[in-house]
Amino acid sequence: MSTHTFTCPTDGIRLDKFLAQARPTLSRNRVRQLIIAGHVRVNGKPPAKVGIKLSAGMEITLAEPDIVAEAPPAPKNIPLDILYEDDALLVLNKPAGLVIHPAAGHADDTLVNALLHRYPALANLDATRPGIVHRLDRDTSGVMVVAKTAPALENLQAQFKARTVEKIYLALVHGIPRSAEGVIDVPLGRHPTLRQKFAPRSDGKPARTHYWLEETFAAFSLLRIKLETGRTHQIRVHLAWLGHPVAGDTVYGHKKNRLKLSRQFLHAHSLTIQHPIRADEMTFTAPLPAELERTLELLR
Repeated sequence: MSTHTFTCPTDGIRLDKFLAQARPTLSRNRVRQLIIAGHVRVNGKPPAKVGIKLSAGMEITLAEPDIVAEAPPAPKNIPLDILYEDDALLVLNKPAGLVIHPAAGHADDTLVNALLHRYPALANLDATRPGIVHRLDRDTSGVMVVAKTAPALENLQAQFKARTVEKIYLALVHGIPRSAEGVIDVPLGRHPTLRQKFAPRSDGKPARTHYWLEETFAAFSLLRIKLETGRTHQIRVHLAWLGHPVAGDTVYGHKKNRLKLSRQFLHAHSLTIQHPIRADEMTFTAPLPAELERTLELLR
């Protein structure tokens, strides 16, 4: 553990931005992680949030944990449902329950492990994120694109950053929205007390979700959703804010699972990108998983 002490020279700068500038070897995201984990003090006290505004003369202390080298993820033979593949990219249909990156409780049963087994050369891009451009929640199924080369990775990352990728989801929600279509424009950030959750926050990041009513049932609705931004848990938090949480989502929705779903009814239905080499527009679609189709049939 190494400790660094800084003095803020001006008024109004955000704490996370200040520390990222003061410690250029740390990314802004890593700085936020350290603040959330309690490794930062402002005038001797933990800050109320990662983006508090500092005043000139404030003393900021950062206790930076020593970096311990971790073994790279191990390849593992996990079946993948490949929708499309060429020399530059592959598109897969991720099943619900598959975690993207190794984490506590999921050391070797993730998409990363599967990709390293099927495509060993992807380790040359980044052994911890082999070609992965975007993520889906563990219990969200559907279309994902993975880059197979460095140029393809850079191009696809740029497309996602520029928000030119069209992402369409299908979600079954509780109740029936008043409007047949709408836009939810509510900034999101980490929940103030439950750090694993996200919540609407006036100081959060901009987040926009478009929705269209596809089908109605007695107490549920099927929505088609288009993401304009890609914040963590965005669809689930936005729909809960709207008063129509995703069916089966016991984190942001109803604790009682009336439909006996094994997971949230949220599916990444289609993805439209420009091919990273040829530049032609391509749309990939993943059908609803059988268990979600059965739920709709029961409701019908």
